[in-house]
Amino acid sequence: MPLSLDNLEHPAYMLNYNMELVWYNEPARTRLFGFSVLPSQSRERCLFSLLSRPDARLTIQDQRALAAMNLRFALQRVNRTSLEKLVEGSAPDLLDVLMGLEPIELNNQQPIAEATLQQTPTPQQTMFYRVYAVYFREGILLVLSPDADRRDDLLDFLKRRDKVIDTLLQRHLPVLTPLAVLVADLQNSVRICSELAPHEYFELINQIWNTMGPILRKYGGTHGKHAGDGIVYYFFPQPESNYLFNTIACATELKEAMRQISSDWQFRKRWYTELQLNIGLHEGQEWLGTFQSANHVEFVVLGDTINHASRLSDFARQGSIWATKNLVSRLTPDERSRIEFGITRPSQEYGDRFVPASYAQVDSLIPVAQDKYEKLRDIAQLAVTEIKRVATTRSF
Repeated sequence: MPLSLDNLEHPAYMLNYNMELVWYNEPARTRLFGFSVLPSQSRERCLFSLLSRPDARLTIQDQRALAAMNLRFALQRVNRTSLEKLVEGSAPDLLDVLMGLEPIELNNQQPIAEATLQQTPTPQQTMFYRVYAVYFREGILLVLSPDADRRDDLLDFLKRRDKVIDTLLQRHLPVLTPLAVLVADLQNSVRICSELAPHEYFELINQIWNTMGPILRKYGGTHGKHAGDGIVYYFFPQPESNYLFNTIACATELKEAMRQISSDWQFRKRWYTELQLNIGLHEGQEWLGTFQSANHVEFVVLGDTINHASRLSDFARQGSIWATKNLVSRLTPDERSRIEFGITRPSQEYGDRFVPASYAQVDSLIPVAQDKYEKLRDIAQLAVTEIKRVATTRSF
């Protein structure tokens, strides 16, 4: 029988770059971690928290050895300071393990990293594992083989990276996690579609998403779904940056990229149509899981966070970016100082006036009682603000 994730006889598990367990097989649960039910909260799934649980199967010595090995693999992708924060926040007793550790050396000719691990389950028994690690954008897959010699069948299986990661994503465990949601919609898409030949409209939409994709990935966005000319992306806590600030910075960069696309098409078509993305941002704590078909995996978030972000994108007009007060208020003071945000207030005497660093409830900005705003009534009491721009340094 060909080797697969389903028939691996030895412990195997995957960690994201927050060192949280996102997949494991039964040998890993029984021989390494010992839990009967994996905790639902993402922060409780941190490897160091799991190893420090009272029901952990390993001795203290073996816990520390396993933690050290995982940290050495992680140092290839995560800086030491970020790892120190992760360990300090989940299992400070293991903090000294990180001191003096060097990352596992990678062979450029070999996409799989290897290390050895010594475990002593009893004073009379010592086991040596050859540990294989494969790095993906989503995290690190580790397989522990008790064989002293390199296993060619296992190496051949792990080299099938696309197949392996597709299978892993299909088995991604639902988790209750903090996140931010970005929803973007093309304004007046129906009218734009009517003004373009079908092949041009599809060309435009493909150009938009091909341009936006690298920007969203740059800031750590995870693809949720495409719905026609709209997109949903999720941003999760990261060890080396603030996912909330990344969400706002990403939205402003998308806005600038859209201006260039609009300019290109205005020149090409000699029209005055302005192409604009309306963007809504919100944050919360929700269940993350996957919907799967035979050849596709889609990350899905349950709860009000995505619904409110979607409603905010409906509320936004003329390519504006609107974020909730909850999101902005959770930034650090330094991060907030780099963002120009606020509310434009109408004045009969002085005209419209932008009030920086301010918020307003949605129902104070539009007459939600009118029928045309019916779908915005569920966010009528939501405190929001308009994001104007983000500076690279503190300047507002």
